[in-house]
Amino acid sequence: MDSKPSPSADPGANGSIYVSADVITAAKILVVGHFAVGKTTFIGSLSEITPLRTEEKMTQASLHIDDLRGAPDKATTTVALDFGRLTLSDELVLYLFGTPGQQRFIELWEEMARGALGALLLVDPSRLEETFPVIDLIDEYGLEYAVAVNTFSQAGHFEEEEIREALDLLPDTPVTYCDARDQRSSARALIALVRHLLDRAA
Repeated sequence: MDSKPSPSADPGANGSIYVSADVITAAKILVVGHFAVGKTTFIGSLSEITPLRTEEKMTQASLHIDDLRGAPDKATTTVALDFGRLTLSDELVLYLFGTPGQQRFIELWEEMARGALGALLLVDPSRLEETFPVIDLIDEYGLEYAVAVNTFSQAGHFEEEEIREALDLLPDTPVTYCDARDQRSSARALIALVRHLLDRAA
C-alpha cells in the first residue's frame, strides 16, 4: 500500500480541502502517547490539509504538573485534540486524531476513542515508564494498536526486543521506528498500523 501525503500542509493533496469523490472508505485513527512525545508534530508532518491544533502556551500553573524533563524547550501543549487527514489510496482516507498526553485531559478519551479503528502509540524510548498509563487506556477502550518509537529525542537506540520486553507487548503488535518530523518516516509508521488493522480484520 502506497501513501500519498501532500508535500505541503496547506490544501489537500488534490488541491482542495474536500475529500475526493472516489473515496469510499474513511477510517478514524488515534495518535496517542504521553506528554511531549511528538503527537502534534507527527500529525503535522502527514496531514494533507492544514491540521487543526488546540495548542496553548504553557503557564506557571503547569510547572509542577507537566514533566518537562524530556522536553525542556516545550512551550505549548495540546489541550483538546489535533486533527489531520491523509489519503492513503484512491479509495481510503484516514482521519487522524491526536489525544492530549496529560492525565488531566483523560475525560476526552471516551469521545475520541468512539468509532476509532485503531491507535498508533508514539513512544519516547528515554521515557518508557510514561507510556504505561496510555497503554492502559488503549486496552480499556479495546483499541487495536501499533507502536512507533519516535527517534527525535537524544536517547540512545533501543532494539525492538528491548522495547517489546519493556512494554510487555503481544508478539503480533507491530513496532516501527520513526522521526515524527519526517513525512516519509511518519507515513511508514502509519502504514504499519493500517496493515496490522487489515490483518486483524481479515
